[in-house]
Amino acid sequence: MPHLAKHARGFNRGLPQYAVHTTRCEEMTINEIFYSLQGEGFLAGVPSVFVRLAGCPLRCRWCDTKYAWDAKAGQRYGVDEVVRAIQQWFCRFVVITGGEPMMDSDLPVLVHQLKSVNKHVTIETAGVAFVPDMPCDLMSISPKLSNSTPADSKLAANHEDSRLDLAVLRKLINNYEYQLKFVVDARDDLSEIQQTLKEIGTVDFENVMLMPQAATRDELLAKSPIVAEMCKRTGFAFCQRLQILLWDGQRST
Repeated sequence: MPHLAKHARGFNRGLPQYAVHTTRCEEMTINEIFYSLQGEGFLAGVPSVFVRLAGCPLRCRWCDTKYAWDAKAGQRYGVDEVVRAIQQWFCRFVVITGGEPMMDSDLPVLVHQLKSVNKHVTIETAGVAFVPDMPCDLMSISPKLSNSTPADSKLAANHEDSRLDLAVLRKLINNYEYQLKFVVDARDDLSEIQQTLKEIGTVDFENVMLMPQAATRDELLAKSPIVAEMCKRTGFAFCQRLQILLWDGQRST
């Protein structure tokens, strides 16, 4: 955790209606851009601009951003336009999230442009795809456990095929500064977390966080003591969810 110290959500302002005359050909489908506090991870509480990309191959049953699952759930913008939209706010920290941003082929272009204007870049991912050589400051990885599998049998089959790729997780961990956030729904999840870490094999346990599964403030407060006890037993860090604690799961926070 000390080595992450250097990395020392608001209402949805949306994207400005720029005329589409970007000098680059790269375009991305943007679901939303907003300014708030980072709600999770070792940078919880840091004011940040969030860029939510559309499209995700997973169908987590408790996902709080289902509105971004569809790859067409947004508007197309040039990368230059996205960077200009981010610069509406005097804020160095940028969080690229989704959806699943690692599935977007133009993600490296966006990251490089953000670094060229001195932004600190966090990428939030489920760890289902590896993209090399991005100047990303923090890869925030949330491997999906079996507690994420939806009840619908068709969705479940596709989800199970994609939710956990140990080889990809190893590549991400070995190539980027990272944090691992595991969503805890019940006490029984701990054994699966520990087994997953064992199978990955190269994890610095100081980078591991346990996060209560919750969609509302009441649910978060009910589950947090359970997860806190797990953290005390294992030495893993407790991961707060400020977007739920402060804004009760309101969108764009």
